[in-house]
Amino acid sequence: MEQVNNRSIEEFKSYGYAEDILPKSPEKRDWSTFNYITVWMGAVHNLMSYMTVAGFFVLGLSVPQVLWAVMTAAIIVSVGYVLNGYAGSKYGIGYSMLLRSSFGVKGSVIPALCRGLIAGVVFFGTKTIIGAQSFNVIFTKIFPGYMDMVPGFNFLGLDFPTMISYIILWVITVGLFLGGMKILSVFSKWSSPIIYIFIVGAAIWAISVAGGFGPIFDYTPANPTSSPLVFIACVSALVSNWGGPIVNISDLTQRAKTDKAPMIGLPLGMIASYILFGITCVALLVGTQIAFGIEGFNIVAAIDQIGNPFIVIVLLLTLNIASTSYVVFGNLLPSGLQMTALLPKVFNVKTAAILTAIIGTAILPWKLVNGTQALYLFYSFIGSMYGPITGIMLTSFFLERKRMLNLSAIYLKQGDNGEHKSGYNVIACTVFIISFLIVLSGAFFKDVAVLAAISKSAFLSGLIISGVLYGIFYRFNNHTTVQERETGVKAS
Repeated sequence: MEQVNNRSIEEFKSYGYAEDILPKSPEKRDWSTFNYITVWMGAVHNLMSYMTVAGFFVLGLSVPQVLWAVMTAAIIVSVGYVLNGYAGSKYGIGYSMLLRSSFGVKGSVIPALCRGLIAGVVFFGTKTIIGAQSFNVIFTKIFPGYMDMVPGFNFLGLDFPTMISYIILWVITVGLFLGGMKILSVFSKWSSPIIYIFIVGAAIWAISVAGGFGPIFDYTPANPTSSPLVFIACVSALVSNWGGPIVNISDLTQRAKTDKAPMIGLPLGMIASYILFGITCVALLVGTQIAFGIEGFNIVAAIDQIGNPFIVIVLLLTLNIASTSYVVFGNLLPSGLQMTALLPKVFNVKTAAILTAIIGTAILPWKLVNGTQALYLFYSFIGSMYGPITGIMLTSFFLERKRMLNLSAIYLKQGDNGEHKSGYNVIACTVFIISFLIVLSGAFFKDVAVLAAISKSAFLSGLIISGVLYGIFYRFNNHTTVQERETGVKAS
């Protein structure tokens, strides 16, 4: 771990950088291994993850195949966390500033916008509308006529009860974020045990109504498949669901007390959580399908079959706690940090996060979550951005820079373009654009078998393509040092 001294931090601060994006000094590195174990443990059990796995059965995977897909995704995500989080824990810097070493001072704007604005906004909106739909069930259990309020009301495709549910969840999510990192850390630490108690109880119930483990493991989907491409596409979709945190994991690892804390905590928490997630997810989705024939493996409808209003309410609230934790840590926080880094005189993290939540609603997210096909197209788009960004960041840090960063070339005076004369790492930016277009093109040119296969595994394909391309061409970069920029004389 490289400890940045307070003198350097004060120097960087004098350049106009906001407190939120400065390197973390030793006294501000307050996350231990336990924090990293628990940070995603509850968030794993979010409604969108359950919807994603439900799509696996719709696409024809068997129960063993689904479990293998879930665990394969967990391992890939864990590796991504460790590798892409290492620079953050070593130097105490977050994603928005780390990007400067890979893409250049000005070039970093491109991936920052992709993660902070585009992906952060879309994920906030989609996860909040999914949570709002579950709130409809909760409120209907309490007020049986809830869904009959203001019949005929239609606001840009949103009915009145769902609009009220959305507003309530929006306020809760944003309010939790505005409470600050200490409240978020406490929330993450204590919400996980609550989530696990109720989610395990629901799984036991589902196994019971299905007649035991046997019928669940013997279940055959309506259109079974043995295609490796379908399996890879399912793994990639679940990885893409966590692709955002992989990209900006340094926003969390910069708070690490030691380098080992996130290296041990993140994989341990993610893999252990996904073992339980895989079991409970399969039990709930398949168990209720066997017992009640739930159309499309709808997780909210499956939980509603429990019957006991109190249990249904508590369980859906539990899953919403998990989703809220994911939205806060995985979307509002990185969006706020990225926008603060781009426009420090306009935003701080909190005001930027509020704007993210507003734009996330303005894009009408309820139109983006209609069915499995729309959801997987969304994952293809997100993976086409996240994969290439991650591949370039990893190649730049581990191969090009040999795990060494110069913070003085990252935190620059206004007007200084840094190591690249134009402010852009042209090679990195070009590789990113090419990789993005190659991966996404398969979603539109489905008749081209190679492109279609690449698109189905968008995150993984994008990571590999961009990593290989940047690994070949980064040697053509012509970095300049601080002395060279000030004197205009090339060092010998």
